[in-house]
Order: sequence, then C-alpha cells, then structure tokens
Amino acid sequence: MKALVISGGGSKGAFAGGVAQHLIQDLGNRYDLYLGTSTGSLLIPHLALGDIPKVRHAYTSVNQESIFSRRPFTIQRKHGTASIGINHWNVVQNFLRGSKTFGESHNLLQLIRRTLTPEEFQTLKEGASDLLVTVSNLSLNQVEYKSLRDFDYDEFCEWIWISCNYTPFMSLVRKNGCDYADGGLGCIVPIEEAIRRGATEVDAIVLHTEVTQLNRMPSRNAFSLLTNMFAFMLDRIEQQNIKIGKFVANQHDAIINFYYTPTVLTTNSLIFDREQMTQWWERGRQYAASKSGRTSPLEPE
Repeated sequence: MKALVISGGGSKGAFAGGVAQHLIQDLGNRYDLYLGTSTGSLLIPHLALGDIPKVRHAYTSVNQESIFSRRPFTIQRKHGTASIGINHWNVVQNFLRGSKTFGESHNLLQLIRRTLTPEEFQTLKEGASDLLVTVSNLSLNQVEYKSLRDFDYDEFCEWIWISCNYTPFMSLVRKNGCDYADGGLGCIVPIEEAIRRGATEVDAIVLHTEVTQLNRMPSRNAFSLLTNMFAFMLDRIEQQNIKIGKFVANQHDAIINFYYTPTVLTTNSLIFDREQMTQWWERGRQYAASKSGRTSPLEPE
C-alpha cells in the first residue's frame, strides 16, 4: 500500500505541488492513500484526480484576497524582502464583530468549493484511493484525521478549510461542539497515520529544509513576534513528527521517501505571491526529478 503525505507550509505548498507533479505525472506513481495537513489538504484532492494543470493554475494564481475575507496584516516590501505589519483597522473590526481571531478566511472556503466541484468529489468518493485531511481539535486537545469517505461534499470542503486555518490569523471554526483549527498545530507531517492505516511505502513531501539553515530576523512588531513564535513551535512539531514517523516505519518495515525543500523558500508562508509560487512549483518538479535520477530539464507547461 502506497501513500503520499504532504506537510503544512502555507504558500510553500506550491513547491510540494511541483514535487507531486513529478511523482504522479512524470514517474506514473499511483497512491492508495493521500494525507495532507494545511496546505497539503488543498493539494491532495486534485492530485488524486490527476488533474495537475488545474491545481497548478489554481495554486499559483492564489493571492491574499483569495484567502482572507478580513486580512489582519499588511505586507511591507523593502529591499526585496517582504514583512508583515498589523492592519489595526481590520483587527479592531474583527473583534467588534465578536471574532476570536485577528483575521477571517471565509474566502478560502469559497475558493475550495469553486476549485473542487461536486462532480469531482463524487469521482474521488467512487475511486479506490482514500483521502484524509488533518485537523486540530482544540476542545478535546487531540489531532483528528477526516476521511473523504465519511462525509458529503459540503462537509469535506469544510474540513479541508479547517485544516488550513492558521489561527489566530485565520478563522477558528466551531463544529460538532468543538473548536477546530489548522492541523499543523498538532501534526504537520502525518507519516505515522499513513503507516497506521496500512501504508508500506510513503512518499513524504516536507516543506522545510532537512537541516536548519535559518537565523530569524528580529521581531519588528507583535504580529512578527507571533509568526516567529509559531514558526519556532511548528518546526519543533515537524521534527517530532518525522522522528516518530521514522520509528513507526522501522517497526512496521515500511519505507519512507523524503522530499525536503533544498533551500529556505520563505520566512513567512502567509505571504502569497503569484510569481514566486510559480517559480517554486517548477523548482519542486525539477528537484524531484533530480532525486529520481532524471537529468533532462523539465520545461514549464
């Protein structure tokens, strides 16, 4: 049983898309199980459908407005570097509306529903592969995996959205009497779950460098501090996920093929830049090709 696992990573998901394109389209790999966390959850339905051009176009066209119905930060560019500042007006308005978070991401839910049609969902439901998205249940203090087979179209789209909600910058969702948020808060790389469900070979796309290559810049404001703190915590969670995944794989004689980013792509994955993400997609595909031993250059489609 073969599984494709894609970690969380915000805008860096474009790199994962390029890697997955090589694995599925160029190498012809087929997977019995697809697992995604956060940005990985957005990718896996379209990868399971095999519609690479559609997901590539959708993923490299996304911007801040595609995601945020109320964006809590501004983007400041200086000397080629992008940083975030607080959008005080939007944050205050959000709190006055009774929100528990700085921003809201309802536009992303609409984008998911526009991109994944009910007909495509039905095709996936009738297919042989299972799809699972990772969510964090903050009320019960546990990680949950939501299978496409257990829900209808609207519910599964909502679980994909919840998996991507990077609180407190994006929406906190109250569902079934519990508060839910981004799956990456509990499990960024769900390798253990893939093996627990019977995978004997796992292709794991990890949107982080294998070795730490980053010294973070000093925090400039409260949001910058928050993003740095979350990045630090998520790095620790990711490393723990990978260690546990390797241990479980050894216990079950499973094989894990890792695909890390070879360089640091960005220090803020909440910034979505079309040109940059298009480049990352191609870099991901070329990187995967180099790992698989293909020497001919891959041309953008």
